[in-house]
Amino acid sequence: MEVSENATMRGPLALVSIILPVHNAEQWLDECLMSVLQQDFEGAMELSVFNDASKDKSRAIIEKWKVKLEDSGISVVIGGHDSPSPRGVGYSKNQAVAQSTGSYLCFLDSDDVMMPQRVRMQYEAAGQHPTSIIGCQVRRDPPDSTERYTRWINHLTSDQLLTQVFTSHGPTVIMPTWFCSRAWFSHVGPFDEGGQGVPEDLLFFYEHLRKGGGVFRVDHSLLLYRYHLYAATHSVLEMTIWTHRVHFLEEQVLPHWKSFTIWNAGKQGRKLYRSLTAASRHKVVAFCDVDENKIRKGFYCYEDSQERPKPKVPILHFQAAQSPFVICVKLDLTGGEFEDNLKSLDLQEGRDFVHFS
Repeated sequence: MEVSENATMRGPLALVSIILPVHNAEQWLDECLMSVLQQDFEGAMELSVFNDASKDKSRAIIEKWKVKLEDSGISVVIGGHDSPSPRGVGYSKNQAVAQSTGSYLCFLDSDDVMMPQRVRMQYEAAGQHPTSIIGCQVRRDPPDSTERYTRWINHLTSDQLLTQVFTSHGPTVIMPTWFCSRAWFSHVGPFDEGGQGVPEDLLFFYEHLRKGGGVFRVDHSLLLYRYHLYAATHSVLEMTIWTHRVHFLEEQVLPHWKSFTIWNAGKQGRKLYRSLTAASRHKVVAFCDVDENKIRKGFYCYEDSQERPKPKVPILHFQAAQSPFVICVKLDLTGGEFEDNLKSLDLQEGRDFVHFS
């Protein structure tokens, strides 16, 4: 472990600590650290960097910016290690939090850029929502990358921040925008330190919700959120995410429903059915769809079931189906048709249906 500055030698405690894990980030670090320097927050601010075995020039860039930041009144603490292999994002964030002093934590990825008002605006929101994760809207770079995802990030309603937590998109406020109190982080955390392939942000978010935490988004674009092939998120397998999502759905929603309908008799709907525990599958009274070919089949037979006789689940037109629904339809890939069908049933999201698309 290499720590450039002992916590006992530092000055007064910070009000906000910016938590920055770094691994081979030389390409983006200058812009990232400039955005720390340009914050218009007037309270005591600290940057806590943990260098996770970077083999490029990241360490030198961090040391260069340490001088600039401290000259501007922003204290800097640097930790890290130079082992042959990185320990992972969860470990790095936990270490950066542990070595920091701030009453509030502002999480930042080394490839992203904060707008000058980010810390100030999220700090104000955190004071009003002490047990919430505070997020914000983002601007994607390149602008045309992940358009569906970016639209979802920026336009969820305040209610949907809590009801759409089961979708494939993951946390309804994305990790690089998170801001919360240290006290709440300590109550929920730490991050899972399983390393590469572990969705540490999703697991933390689910634990946050289990403990009654709220979700609040500052509706200003406060982060330039980069998309590139080296992002850590690409190391997490889709099936890993799927398994965690199914478990959370079965834990948080399905115990409250005596029965339910899966909306989508196609591939995704059938995959969800097969992924459920036997107890949850027994609650599925039907699939529903708009596709006449699927409806004409009359039922779906679960051929791999060990039960005898093998389960046969009816396939109905959505207008003949009964709520509540688990919806396995990608909302904005149907040209508005699905949304119109859903509105025609006059259902309440969260109570009568949840999205699992």
